[in-house]
Amino acid sequence: MLELTHPVALQWPPLVHFGIGTLARLGEWVDRRGYARPVVIADPVNAGRVDHLGLGKVRCFGDVTSEPDTAMLDKALLVADGADLVIGFGGGSAMDLAKLVSIMAGQNVSFRDVSGLDRAPVRRIGLAQVPTTAGTGSEVGARALITDPETHSKIATESIHMLADIAVIDPVLTESVPPMVTAATGIDAMAHCIEAYTSKRAHPIIDTYALQGIRLAGRYLKRAVEDGADKQARAALALAALYGGVCLGPVNTTAGHAVSYPLGTRHGLAHGIANALMFPHVLAANAPAVPQKTNEICVALGFSADDQAEILSGAAAFCAALGLDMRLRAHGVPEDDLEVMAKDAHAIRRLLDWNPVDLSVRDILALYQNAW
Repeated sequence: MLELTHPVALQWPPLVHFGIGTLARLGEWVDRRGYARPVVIADPVNAGRVDHLGLGKVRCFGDVTSEPDTAMLDKALLVADGADLVIGFGGGSAMDLAKLVSIMAGQNVSFRDVSGLDRAPVRRIGLAQVPTTAGTGSEVGARALITDPETHSKIATESIHMLADIAVIDPVLTESVPPMVTAATGIDAMAHCIEAYTSKRAHPIIDTYALQGIRLAGRYLKRAVEDGADKQARAALALAALYGGVCLGPVNTTAGHAVSYPLGTRHGLAHGIANALMFPHVLAANAPAVPQKTNEICVALGFSADDQAEILSGAAAFCAALGLDMRLRAHGVPEDDLEVMAKDAHAIRRLLDWNPVDLSVRDILALYQNAW
């Protein structure tokens, strides 16, 4: 773990509005900036409530799915042709796609030209992010993930030019999210914080955000699942997601996300569900390397544990209490694909190299088998 004296950089959008009723700030900001040709990037559900943005009639690419790929990006770029502002309206998939559209629209560049670290051109148009789930924290980050359909792998693009000009986080927008989606996205937000907190490059400054996010999820996630109209719980989860997004920039995730990615790219599981299914197993596997932090995590989630078996059962019980079936096979993952998935996950070195425990292909396969 890094010492407090180690350099760290935090990047936030220059303007973040948080709290109930803040959605009205978006229209005010658009008018003040003089944007006349906005385009909204959304999933089908949120495409049906674009009027909530208060922008009148706007263009909308409303076909975002839970695992956007490069073909979807190409379609979104066609809809965004001539736009002067891109608005991500939805979960992480919509916001990630909005980031990519914002740096590519009108630039005559391909995805291969911009993918990777700091390869994106200076953005020529505006970018606003409006999350409708409390999960990814993508609204305050400068990284986007998209799937290559040929390799079934997620490609990361990161650039300061993909940082939004404004993020509007109004917890009211999450009240209509179904219980199971609330549970899955909430665990995703929590996983961002936990993986950053236990990472080899964890930093004391980021630890503050991470631990607060974990505690918020531990206290309020079940409340939000049981009562979607609980405004206090919805706001708490929105804040946990924001904290998780803050953690992603300077620290990022580790093994939990690496082993969850093949579940999405190979079998279509939504990102939040994939993270939830693997979270207890990775937490227990990493515990010997970060015992004190693991204990703090367990306490935040409402249980105590003295060994890896108790950590696994306690974390799994926390997720199951949200109504989630924690078996991979219950979500359509075939047993005969676990070995291929383990190899795919092991190749994601940008995440696994920072995991507190070195996991081999055999180790990852064991995690999948235990989760299956």
